[in-house]
Amino acid sequence: MTEQLLFGGAFSLELPVNRNDMSVVRQIPDNQEVFAHPQTDQSLIIELMEEVETQQPDGHAIKTHFEDLATVNGSASSNIIQTEEIPPNEISLHQAGSCWYILGEQSIAKFKETAKNLVQIHMGLIRVPKYSTDVLITLNDPINISTESSSHHAVPTSAVRWNSGDFKRALQSIKLLDPGVFGV
Repeated sequence: MTEQLLFGGAFSLELPVNRNDMSVVRQIPDNQEVFAHPQTDQSLIIELMEEVETQQPDGHAIKTHFEDLATVNGSASSNIIQTEEIPPNEISLHQAGSCWYILGEQSIAKFKETAKNLVQIHMGLIRVPKYSTDVLITLNDPINISTESSSHHAVPTSAVRWNSGDFKRALQSIKLLDPGVFGV
């Protein structure tokens, strides 16, 4: 794991060494940072989003983000396997109001194909009420790729996949270095 600066140096977090910055390959929205594993079709997305307004406890906000992702992905099926709150003393973003983690699965196609792949979704939500922002970190981990999918290819046996420990370390290590990113 190495430190990665995000959003022009406004944030940092620790990521696995084996990663490609997708902004070198394609245009990424200003509120996102996207990294891909060079061999496994896994991707990690960090997003700065407007705070989800809900009358429910904060744990409901991450479920809203997960459901929104399923809709955007055109998921044929979507389910949450586990939800947990991560105590504030276990994360590096001191401005956080709360931190939540979801493990779920979605059946989704890539590039508008008809073949559906089973993708495990690790999603972390750090609520930053001081800046009316939700920091959303998502690891897409294909665990069953259809033979009809353009993503179907042999992953080298030497490939070291990102895992839930890598994801949680990234989530817990994110730090705000420059609050000017919020326009303050």
